[in-house]
Amino acid sequence: MRRSLPRPSSARLRVPGNLPAELTRFIGRDGELAALAGHLDSARLVTLTGVGGVGKSRLARHAATILQDRFCDGVWLAELAPLRHGHLLDHAVAEALGLADHTGRPPRAALRDHLAGRDLLLVLDGYEHLVDDCADLAADLLRRAPGLRVLAAGRRPLGLPGEQNLPLPPMDGPDAADLFHDRAAAVVPGFTTDASGEAAVAELCRRLDGIPLALELAAGRLRALSVEQVLARLDDRFRLLTGGYPGTRAGLSPPRGAAECRHRTLRTAIGWSHELCTPAERLLWARLSVFAGQFDLDAAEYVCSGPDLPADELVDVLGELVAQSVVVREETPAGVRHRMLDTVREYGAGWLDAAGDAERLRRRHRDWYVGLATWCELDWFSPRQAEVAARIECELPNLRVALEYSLDSTGDAHLGQYLAGTLWFYWVGCGRLSEGRHWLDRSLELEGDHDDARLKALWVAGYVAVLQGDVAKALWVAGYVAVLQGDVVGATIALQECREGAERTDNATAAAYALHRTGCLALVRDDMPRAERLLRDALGRYREIGELNSNVLMGQVELAMAVAFQGDLGQAVRLCEDVRQVCDDHGERWTLAYALYVLGYAAWSRDDAARARALLTECLAIDHAFHDLLGAVLAIELLALVTLGEGDPAEAALLQGAAGRIWPSVGLPLFGSHHFNQPHRLCEERAREALGAERYGHCLREGALLDLDATAARILGGDASSRPDGPVLGPRSGTGPEPPPETDEPAASPSANGGETAG
Repeated sequence: MRRSLPRPSSARLRVPGNLPAELTRFIGRDGELAALAGHLDSARLVTLTGVGGVGKSRLARHAATILQDRFCDGVWLAELAPLRHGHLLDHAVAEALGLADHTGRPPRAALRDHLAGRDLLLVLDGYEHLVDDCADLAADLLRRAPGLRVLAAGRRPLGLPGEQNLPLPPMDGPDAADLFHDRAAAVVPGFTTDASGEAAVAELCRRLDGIPLALELAAGRLRALSVEQVLARLDDRFRLLTGGYPGTRAGLSPPRGAAECRHRTLRTAIGWSHELCTPAERLLWARLSVFAGQFDLDAAEYVCSGPDLPADELVDVLGELVAQSVVVREETPAGVRHRMLDTVREYGAGWLDAAGDAERLRRRHRDWYVGLATWCELDWFSPRQAEVAARIECELPNLRVALEYSLDSTGDAHLGQYLAGTLWFYWVGCGRLSEGRHWLDRSLELEGDHDDARLKALWVAGYVAVLQGDVAKALWVAGYVAVLQGDVVGATIALQECREGAERTDNATAAAYALHRTGCLALVRDDMPRAERLLRDALGRYREIGELNSNVLMGQVELAMAVAFQGDLGQAVRLCEDVRQVCDDHGERWTLAYALYVLGYAAWSRDDAARARALLTECLAIDHAFHDLLGAVLAIELLALVTLGEGDPAEAALLQGAAGRIWPSVGLPLFGSHHFNQPHRLCEERAREALGAERYGHCLREGALLDLDATAARILGGDASSRPDGPVLGPRSGTGPEPPPETDEPAASPSANGGETAG
């Protein structure tokens, strides 16, 4: 007997996860929901398969929403359809899990460690073009993480041992009719039908084989047609379109069996909707297929407009495609955006290829996102930093496509290098070091080919300088990322090559950045005199060329660290107060957080605990908002020492345990920096002495149960005066690992990474 599932409740306690809210009412599928729940009870890998448009994604997401209370570490959705290549699969899943890893580990290793002790459901949606890569990932993670369950939705099974496959049939007659009525009412408010109209709806649902996407496309036509007219015209199109020419152009194979017949039904329904579009709507449909995931109106106007589709008319054409359910409108943190369902996008891509216009549109797509990245880099140093971060987060699937296109196109590698380097603020400032390193390494592997292209183009005035500048930028950003990941050898090689290339081509900007990052490397390796010398030199060069941005200000913060660690707190404070003033003038927040850290360190050194706490809590709030793990964990470590000075050694030890959980994602103890480890060592010694070894170890283990979100909430939202004696945990997010083994040793020690993003 099939079990029924409870419907989602608004009273449910908040559980971890990233499932989006459902924008339309979910209709029917009670039997499939119960079967899916039963499969997930008995198997750790369940695949939901079926033809395009049959509702796999919607059913998987709805079931995951209902079942999320079963998983204490939540339900997490990875949307894989926007990925074009399998080499980004691990990065995309890590992104979906909210896993920020600053280390040089492969993303697969970070995923294994992250999931090892968790009770979690991972939904992999739209994997059919990445079946082999997805099967390899699922098998690896399921083998290493016993509490993990995977629900995968795609057009074919993964083919793994232990997999339970649930083929999803079309909707039955009553459910299909309910779906059509619901979507029709959204198009025509107050939509009703009489007895003959109900018969027409039933026949329409039968002719469309109960395929939800086909029904929604048909409902989208009711603004201009009656149900009977839709049915009559669809019947004509069935006879016209089953010959296959739209499917052939869209790359869809002719049908054979039952599933293939449904595929032909969907293909015919999409083709029918396509044929009913105006020429402008068909043209925009095809051109929009170059986007991966979401896009906004500005991007659509630039990429898709032309003499045959003027930009000032495009918004009306796009509105018509939204009304017809060809394009979906969505509200996001970055504003109103649009997307096409994967099946609809594939159909448009087939027509774009058939028109011979795909290459031009992909190039325009790449050019738009190169321009967007350039604008965002400039706007990062402004009051719009948070908006820039949200914008790039939304645009990541399209930026990946632009990077792929540039790096795979003969003669365009320099644009890939430029784009990978220009996104430094996102890789470094928003917790994306691992993916940033991936793109930078790929871009620099092409340097030889790029040099050949550069030599062939020597006759073009200024071309050498432009191309060499792109290489230099990729090199200094790669060096920067390597420093942050603790890759001393990689950082040294990249920065040396950048410096030599800059000197050879008189690129003063690249030379200054290379010098700056070399000074940062000296800082985290405890060579403070050399760090001070190099950073002063770099800052002098920045002044000479008129460079002022977040990087330049970070160089001044790093110089303040170098002089503070050498005992000159007064000069360090003056340097950081100057940075603070410039940040206030320009609305800059990310670099400000590091200046606040140094000012907090100086206040603690001068026994001003109240000022130190105020500065460090503001620092933590900014770092947490930007997902900057390094800045956040530095602030938590120093706040632990401040908390100890305020007379609460148990809370101080708990914060050290929380920091110990974060450090492996920032970098293992890589440099053994005396200066950056000093607050941790001092706090450990004093807290252990005050609490005793046994209780100190217990507090560490309690702290290790807190993830960064919970730790930040505890610090930023808690009231120290209300805490009882000893650590008392608030509601757990459920994302913590198993407690460390019973030992008096700390859960983890911080490393010199502490100074990493100080650079």
